[in-house]
Amino acid sequence: MTELGLPEEILACLFDLDGVVTKTAVVHAAAWKETFDAFLREREGENFRPFDAGADYDEYVDGRPRADGVRTFLASRGIHLPEGTPDDPPDAPTVHGVGNRKNDLLLEKIRTGGVQAYDSTLRYIEAVRARGLRTAIVSSSANCRDVLRSIGAEDLFDVRIDGVVAAERELPGKPHPDTFLAAARDLGVEARHAAVFEDALAGMDAGRAGSFGHVVGVDRAGQADALYAHGADRVVQDLAELGGKE
Repeated sequence: MTELGLPEEILACLFDLDGVVTKTAVVHAAAWKETFDAFLREREGENFRPFDAGADYDEYVDGRPRADGVRTFLASRGIHLPEGTPDDPPDAPTVHGVGNRKNDLLLEKIRTGGVQAYDSTLRYIEAVRARGLRTAIVSSSANCRDVLRSIGAEDLFDVRIDGVVAAERELPGKPHPDTFLAAARDLGVEARHAAVFEDALAGMDAGRAGSFGHVVGVDRAGQADALYAHGADRVVQDLAELGGKE
């Protein structure tokens, strides 16, 4: 499998969505910043410390399910909110309310700016499939299916484990390995025969915790050392570096 940059024993590839397949990680970071800054400003006044769309996003939010991101970041500031319910309005002072506010902002940004794919990733996935490997998309996003449809990529994946499926199956999100393990099971392969492709530190942690056969960190934000520290076997800036060209 050297032409794909993968060990020979790999039979399936598990891809994260935001930041690996689509150029939406920066949109997520912007939506989180707008959400958290408004929340913190209202709570602490004009002397609040803003959300850092680089460091705070990478450490506390990136790759995690939405509610987990709210809990984890706010806990870093010593703030603990009531859970609320998934149906909370976006102005509710609850974990789900803040999460829903972020999702509303994200969807608005996607509607106005659209979604772009990394063409090199799509070419790599096509090459993977042409060589007989199975593929899955693994994302914490509840909007995963709509995003894939918008870029015409839904048919590139044999299995989809996203925020909707994870909720239905009660799977904990990244950094836990459960969503990736579920994708491997649905593809009929053992974790040691599956490769994980992730740009988030939480995704690296999940790949390491699940004992997957190969973990590829996709460095879109200049954090190669951190990706290695969190469990990457190899780090690339773009999947074109792995090969896969016809």
